[in-house]
Amino acid sequence: MTTALNTPAGDKTTAATTAAGATAAGTLSPAATYASGVSTRALLGCVALAFPLWGVVSLAQAATRRPFNITRHPLSILSNGTLGWIQITNFVLCGVLALIGSAGLRRALSGAPGGRWVPRLVAGAGAGMIAAGVFRMDPDNGFPAGAPTGTATTMSWHSALHMVSGTVSFAAIIAACFVLGRHFGRAGDRARARVSRIAAVVFILGDGWAMTGGAWGSLTLAVGALTGMLWVSLSAYHLRGRSGG
Repeated sequence: MTTALNTPAGDKTTAATTAAGATAAGTLSPAATYASGVSTRALLGCVALAFPLWGVVSLAQAATRRPFNITRHPLSILSNGTLGWIQITNFVLCGVLALIGSAGLRRALSGAPGGRWVPRLVAGAGAGMIAAGVFRMDPDNGFPAGAPTGTATTMSWHSALHMVSGTVSFAAIIAACFVLGRHFGRAGDRARARVSRIAAVVFILGDGWAMTGGAWGSLTLAVGALTGMLWVSLSAYHLRGRSGG
């Protein structure tokens, strides 16, 4: 049985619906099976934790691993070197938390504006983060130590898949911020609606500048990505405070 026993009425209804779908379809995905027995607050806590955790672990490495320089190296490149497993694990853990936590967003936003798309986009971002961890970016521009200096002119297949995965994840987070803006706006929370849209625009500008090859592009990318990610997590934390289960 996947239905939770000690949950509020809303959570029981959601769990029962999920269980019915499982009976009809035959099986549930591992993430859905796990989420069906977890409270909404706990699931939202997964999203609230996922992206700040990724940011803290990434920035801690950026500050301590040499010769990494955030003005020249994207945070993804930290997946290389003898300590690269830390960033790989960071990507995968963040993605798993986002995937599991998207079920909490589905419950918390059920019937509200954005209630269908925010969970889907956060789940998509989580899947993209997992893939970005599995498919490692190539060493580049002198990192890790011993790598050739300058920008590489060729790209391995796994680095190409990393770029695709990152693009999917980034696009999903940007879209989630815009949809959250609509949700908060329709709810009359103009301040959060405005911040949601600002976070999306900051992400677009930071990523766009990096894509043009502009100076310190890896830094603007990091600022943009972390802004969008943190806002999604803060929004989940806000919804967690409103959730009774």
